This record gives sequence, C-alpha cells and structure tokens, in this order.
Amino acid sequence: MSNFTHNAEAGKLTAARRWLRLIRPSHQHSAFSATILLMVAMVLSRIVGYVREAYTAWAFGAGSTTDAYIAAFQIPDFLAYLVAGGTISITFVSIYTRFLAEKRVEDAQKTFSVIISVMTLVLGIGVILAEIFAPQITRLMFHNFKPAQLDLCVRLTRVLLPAQIFFYVGGIVAAVLSSRRLFLFPALGPLIYNGFIILGGVTLSRSLGIAALAYGALIGTFVGPFLINAIGAARVGTGFSISFDVRNPAFREWVRMSIPLMVGVSLVSADDWILRYFASDAAGAISHINYAKRLLQVPIAILGQAVGQASLPFFARLFGEKRLTEFADTVNGSVYRTAAAALLASSLMMAAALPLIDLVYRLPHGHFVFADSQATATFFFWFSLSLVFWAAQGLYARAFYAAGNTLTPMVASSLITVASLPIYRALYHAFSAVGLALASDVGIAANCLAMAILVNQRKLVPWTELQWKELGKATITAVVAGVLSYRVASAVMVSGSRIADIKALGLIGITWAGAVAAGLWLTQSQLPGDLRRRKSPVLPKAAEKQVEELTKGIVP
Repeated sequence: MSNFTHNAEAGKLTAARRWLRLIRPSHQHSAFSATILLMVAMVLSRIVGYVREAYTAWAFGAGSTTDAYIAAFQIPDFLAYLVAGGTISITFVSIYTRFLAEKRVEDAQKTFSVIISVMTLVLGIGVILAEIFAPQITRLMFHNFKPAQLDLCVRLTRVLLPAQIFFYVGGIVAAVLSSRRLFLFPALGPLIYNGFIILGGVTLSRSLGIAALAYGALIGTFVGPFLINAIGAARVGTGFSISFDVRNPAFREWVRMSIPLMVGVSLVSADDWILRYFASDAAGAISHINYAKRLLQVPIAILGQAVGQASLPFFARLFGEKRLTEFADTVNGSVYRTAAAALLASSLMMAAALPLIDLVYRLPHGHFVFADSQATATFFFWFSLSLVFWAAQGLYARAFYAAGNTLTPMVASSLITVASLPIYRALYHAFSAVGLALASDVGIAANCLAMAILVNQRKLVPWTELQWKELGKATITAVVAGVLSYRVASAVMVSGSRIADIKALGLIGITWAGAVAAGLWLTQSQLPGDLRRRKSPVLPKAAEKQVEELTKGIVP
C-alpha cells in the first residue's frame, strides 16, 4: 500500500514537473507543447483584452470620443503594415529556422542584426513623416468626423505612432525566440501590452481623458512586445550588433520574400480599415463594430492564431527537409480540426450574441447602455459567421510562407481586397452599417477559399486529402445546435437584466452542448477523439513522430 502511495505521489510530482517545464523560459517546445502554451497565453491575453475593452466601454461608452480613439490606430497600423508587412513572423521565421536547421548560427545572427538595423531606420523615418502629416491623412481617412473629433483623433494618433517601432523590433526578436522553439516570452508580450492600457486608463483617465489609454498603449508596447522579448533573447545569448550590410545574401532574400507582403494589401488587415472608413458616417458605429470584432478575436486567437503561430516553424522545418507528404498532411490535419471546432463555436456565438454582449460589456454605472448592447450584438452575430474562414485562412497562408512563397498569396489577397471594396460600399448603402459585417464575411470567405485553391494548385496541400466528410458532419451539427439554442433562448426576454442575460446564456449553453453531443454521436463523428487525443493539434501522427525524433536529446 505504501509503495502504491509512493508511486502515485511520484507520478503526481513528475506530472507537475512536466507542466512547470512548459513555462520555463529556456524550455524548447515541441509542436504540441508550443500550441498548448500559446493557446493558454492567447486565452489569458484575450481575457485581459476583454477587460481592456470592457473598461473602455464602461468609462467612455460608444460615442464620438471612443470612435476617435479607435480611429487613431488607423495610421499607425497602416504604417506598420506598409513598412513591415507580415515580415515579422513569416518570412524571417522561415529564413532563421532554416539557418538553425543547417547549423549556420553565425549567418542567422548577422541576418537578424541587419534586418533590425535597416528596418528600424526605415520605420523611424516613416513615423516622423506620419507625425508631420497626421492631420491631412486623418482628414482623408475620416472625412465625416467633426472638427473636435478630428483634432482628438490626430492627437491620439501622434501618441500611438512611436509604438510601432517597439512593436516591430519586439516582433523580430520574438520571431528569433520562436525559431528556437522558445515561446514563453513572446506569449507574455500581449498580456503586458493590454495590462498597461488598462493601467493607463485607471490611473490617468481623470486628468487625460481617453488619451490615457493611448499613453498606456505606448508604454505597454515598450515593456511588453519589446522589452520582455529582448530580455528573453539576451537570456539565450542572441547576439545583436548594428549593421547596415544590405549586400548580405540572406537580407536580400528576406527583402525579396517580404516585398509582396509590404506592397500587397491583405483583407485580413484591411478589413478593419475599410470598416472604420465607412462606419465613420454614423456616431458610435466604429465603436460598436470594434467591440464586436474584439470579442470575435477571442475564438480567432484560440483556434487560428495560436495554432498558426506555433505551427509555422514546424511547417518550415518539414518543407525545408523536403518531407512534402508529411507537410501536406500536417496542414490538412490542422485545417480540419481548426475548421470543425470553429463551425461548432460559431453556432454557439450566434445564438448567444445579445446576452453575451450585454453581459460582458454593459457594466453597472457605465456609459455603455442596453441600446449599445443591441447594436454591438447585431454586428457580433453576423461577424460570427466567418469564424471558420478567419481560422482556416491563416493556416493556408502559412503553408505558402513556410514554402518560401509570399508572392502568390499576397497577389491573390490584394486582388480580393480591391474586388471587395464595391461589395462593402454596396452592402453598406443597402443595409447601413450591418451591411459592412456581411461584406466582411464575404471578403474573408473569398480570401480563405482563394488560399485553399492556390495551395492545392501548387500541389503543396491537396484539398482532396482534407477530411471533408468529417467537416460535413460538423457543419450539420453546428447548424442544428445553433438553431435549437436560439429557439430555446427566445423563451427568455433579454431586456437589460443581468438575471435575464445569465438565464439566456445558461439555456443556450445547455441546449447547444446537448445538441452538439447528440449530433456528433448520431453522425459517428471522429472529431471528439481527434480533439481529445493527446497529440499535437498541429502535427498528425506521422509528422509528430518525426518531430519527436528531431528534438530527441534537445528537449529536456
């Protein structure tokens, strides 16, 4: 009996050590542990992000002042996209990972130094120019803002612009850590960033008003995305020296891969810009759309971003080693599980839109009223339709990036973005601001389908190997569960009462869970087993075995 107890305690101790090892800064992660860590970090980040948005809604509501604050991110975001594109976590990771796999550590360090030095200079010049011409650019982007609203937007824009330098440099350093399979410090950055925005609002809002949030964001980018990753890089001995050696072959390769991402405009990024441009006609519309999109980012982060961020180094390694069959299986397996989970989640989100929005945003004694909940819930309902496409498109895009091809996906995304503009305009004029949500769904669905078609045509990831039958079962189950949940919830009149919100969410949750369980059982779906099995959410069984062999002797 004592031996049994001793063995049980030893087992618990071993399990505890195994989990504690995941949060050790120097721990080199496998695909499975990286995805688990990033999912947990994403969940925590979105929780803190929700607190940030809830505080903003409580303190400032959804009027013209909040519209100006949200719009102030437009120029900084556009500048970062124009200069940096997707190069932080995409092209650089592919090159740096290849160097590490080939034991060319010195070449990796030189490339790291050149890219940071050159691009910090370029981005710095861009920030200075944007600071000077902020009034003219803001007036062009938000021509319907009133003079006072426009002045506030310009002032906040100028506060936020320098943050892009810290975002960029921190992102490059985070990419170095990710390439070394060190994910803890990159995972902490967003948490710290959101925390400082809240701290800025709580401590400075009385004296600075909504500008306190902007100053909090500026300080947060320095401490979070930049400083915490720099500390992590220093701990693992990542060297840096100022270098403007633009003749470096790897730097030129990086530029060649990055130009399409800098020149092209992906709807994934442009969607928010387009929505804000059209929504500026109506006071509060930008805020309502923003609150809905931010809440949508929670499942997108869990189902898409965490898996995508963790998967890219492993995608790049498999492709770089010419294990193309495993590469294709890996991507298809990731898309199947992610898309199926997203379909089920979207049905729950659509059914629970109003009580969920009302419960999480309309706080006591705040400026966000029930009418704001209704408007925001309408946007959230329609945005939720596109969750599966938001989640899947990132994985298809990373398949291209891991293969060193940035031109094809960016040309396709740019064409789709341009073609989507008339759709945004037409649906906006036909259905007012709600039409913008519908146009967003159409655009991101087209973007995802284009990525899937192109990656299949290039014979990288054949879509015939995707588990379409299982996805069909998940779709049927999601539709039935969503409709039943919505019908049952309609028995509770949601009219601004906290009790009514909780009752409605309880009925929806129970009905949805029961319908999903019954649907997956009746269709004999393999999804529960695929999601429950202790294997990498990124790598299928064959590829996971290979990764374990690669990391044997390296991962403690």
